Amino acid sequence: MTLMLASVQDRKEAEIVLQAGADIIDLKDPARGALGSADIRHIKDVVAFVAGKRLVSAACGEFSGDPAALRAKVEEIAAAGVDFIKIGFLPSSPIAAGVEALADVAGRKKLIAVLFADHRYEEDVMTSFAKAGFYGIMLDTDDKSKGRLLDHMTPDHIPDFVAEGHRHGLMVGLAGSLEAPDIPRLLPSKPDYLGFRGALCEGMSRNADIDAEATAKIRALIPGEQPAEKSPGVDLNLLAARGYFPGSADEDLGTDQIFVRDFVLPVHIGAYSFEHGKPQKVRFDVTADVLRVTRDPKDMHHIVSYDLIMDGIRAIVGRGHVDLVETLVEQTAAFILENPRVARVVVRAEKLELGPGGVGVQIERKRDSYRSQVPLRVVASTDGGRKGG
Repeated sequence: MTLMLASVQDRKEAEIVLQAGADIIDLKDPARGALGSADIRHIKDVVAFVAGKRLVSAACGEFSGDPAALRAKVEEIAAAGVDFIKIGFLPSSPIAAGVEALADVAGRKKLIAVLFADHRYEEDVMTSFAKAGFYGIMLDTDDKSKGRLLDHMTPDHIPDFVAEGHRHGLMVGLAGSLEAPDIPRLLPSKPDYLGFRGALCEGMSRNADIDAEATAKIRALIPGEQPAEKSPGVDLNLLAARGYFPGSADEDLGTDQIFVRDFVLPVHIGAYSFEHGKPQKVRFDVTADVLRVTRDPKDMHHIVSYDLIMDGIRAIVGRGHVDLVETLVEQTAAFILENPRVARVVVRAEKLELGPGGVGVQIERKRDSYRSQVPLRVVASTDGGRKGG
């Protein structure tokens, strides 16, 4: 289950997010940067107010390169009684020295190493934190003026980050100016928590006050506890992440169509030897019939986002070489039909570099007939034949 982390400045804001149902209440001073440390008075005040009803975390800033100062700050925050302590590590800092200074503290307190998606790190950076006994890893953004998390790391790469953290036995969190539409795109990666500040504030400004209505909207998009009983093989968290809530779809309301057109990606595809080793452009067109849940859609609960189609295609393409276009379109259709609100999907993929026009495959799949594997329909090429599957 993915938790909601809400970053607050003081007890007043902590009261709002606690009432809204935030799972982790995080202390920071946004005026001091991405991981600005809140005043220790506010940290102690919030810990006393929450009194164990929720988990409490606190940011202690970014490691400046002084191991002794880092350790002193972490010890000060640890003494305030928080559950987690977040420490930012930039690739320009001596990360190994900072990790070494905190190794024994990690045995006593749950430390979260925060990395920044707008910087580049050594490939094995997680290993040092795991070996030192850190409890978790978090991906955030450092310079908030230069984009959100998904501007620096695409959704098809997010699952790799989360999976690597889990392989190291680390709790994994994602943050970075996240907004409501990002939630259904990130939940399928199964992070342990998603962190928010700006999306909870008045006017979406991270330096403004927390707004109760904005916080409630974010909370409602993140699935809570699973029901005690569920159908075998059904991942209710995943379904909820994609906009589905049990019993919400109403067939009497009919369907809407969502579509993605002229979506071109470089794809490693083709059965011929000359098609191996280099990508070629493939154009995707996808239309999905989606069961409606209301006559008056107003927020992310009510829709199935076309972002999920594009994210799914990117993820499938990113897996590596595919011999057949048929394989590509079947995998795409299967991904989209995982969403129980999708009743029918049409997927078309065209290879654009094998002739004067496009060649490819188009398929139609329906929820009730998907298992019967409706025969493929081949798209005729402009030069009169199919090329290279």
